[in-house]
Amino acid sequence: MSTLFQGALRREFPVLVRLAWPVVLGQLFAMGMNVADTMLAGRHSAHTLGVVAVGSAVWSLVIIVVLGFLFAVPPLVAELDGAGRRERIAAVVSQALWLALLLGALLFFGVRSAEPLLRLMEVDPLLVPDVVAFLRILSIGAPALALFFALRYFSEGIGYTRAALYFSVLGIALFLPIGNVLVFGRLGFPEMGARGCAIAMATSLWLQVIAFAVFVLRHPVYRDIDLVARFERPRWSEMRQLLALGLPIGFMVLMEGSLFVVAALMIASLGTQAVAGHQIAINLGSVAFMIPLGIGAATTVRVGNALGSADPLRLRAAASAGLLLALLSQLLLAFSMALFAEPLAQLYTRDAALAALAAQLLIICAIFQFSDGLQAVAASALRGLQDVRVPALLTLLAYWGVGMSTGYWLAFGRGLGVHGMWWGLAAGLSAAALFLLLRLSWRLRQPNPEPAPTPTFGSGQEHA
Repeated sequence: MSTLFQGALRREFPVLVRLAWPVVLGQLFAMGMNVADTMLAGRHSAHTLGVVAVGSAVWSLVIIVVLGFLFAVPPLVAELDGAGRRERIAAVVSQALWLALLLGALLFFGVRSAEPLLRLMEVDPLLVPDVVAFLRILSIGAPALALFFALRYFSEGIGYTRAALYFSVLGIALFLPIGNVLVFGRLGFPEMGARGCAIAMATSLWLQVIAFAVFVLRHPVYRDIDLVARFERPRWSEMRQLLALGLPIGFMVLMEGSLFVVAALMIASLGTQAVAGHQIAINLGSVAFMIPLGIGAATTVRVGNALGSADPLRLRAAASAGLLLALLSQLLLAFSMALFAEPLAQLYTRDAALAALAAQLLIICAIFQFSDGLQAVAASALRGLQDVRVPALLTLLAYWGVGMSTGYWLAFGRGLGVHGMWWGLAAGLSAAALFLLLRLSWRLRQPNPEPAPTPTFGSGQEHA
């Protein structure tokens, strides 16, 4: 390791930490809404927990689609920021907001038509009617979710990562009292169970995004971007550029996320106890994943900035700092998860057998923490480089060629049930970490890593 690189890494690491911690906390608070609804559902009844588990698995497809399409925003904004072209950022954000509205509308109708998918995956028939009702209510929040992520990624791209933290805290602060009242029927409201969870989530999402929009319009950190004055009508030529980067990223996110969704639906065919145990463990695993996901978001911004400033040494230092921080965080997470598996599971349920099953799955989750963290940050660094097509194919091979085939064989072929599916998840994440790290290493060894062709956002003369 050269002296110049060591110096660059020492300078980059604290900057990355400063960017990452608000994103990590914001992710944790955002995930807190899912933790809260799982806990509320688990304390209401095993049936309610099963409904929320299956409904949340389908809803996570919505989140995956939104994340995937809009993940193109941070690297594009960060590159323009790093190159000193902040006046062109408003055009990127304009198209991102229009795209978010379109996605939200499509997902609204898609989620309301989920019943055939539930039947196809042989979800327990006792759960299906309530899951359909849960999703139809929750679908109202789909446009709000998409708009929230567009605003969040805009803020992260310019390096103002605290905004996501503020409004994630607001979201959980809104959800907890509303959910508690509606799930259990307090303050004169009827007891609504899973439907109460869905109403609380949709309401919180809309209040959250309205507050975020007001914040963006009024806070001085966004003032020089002048989003209102430079806001553009939908332009297909510019939206196509956003999609050219976003679609492969969306495919990558879909490959990972759909692995977990399909795994959850397959586990649902094993009965209520299996799906409830899976939901507890995957909920805690998802909370843990928010940490490397937040580190990855900061890594994307730093790598994108370095790409815009055409500084190869800084670029390599940014990617390396992200991976180093991920290794440290995952070491702590794996140790904590393994040590406290049983007490963590008991937070969700009073059923001793269910808590024991969830604790067993958490041990497997602890084992794949390193793979999960490294693949997340490696993928984020590649997004910052705007290298998305080859990684998308690598994730297809890892998650479905390795992960799903292994999980299905172990779960149903070898009769290991839910434990076998979880070992398949571990295999898929490990393969993804290996493939993406090799790709990132190859890209960083290139003499002068080049970005994708410079976007022409903001070149038009018309504004809304």
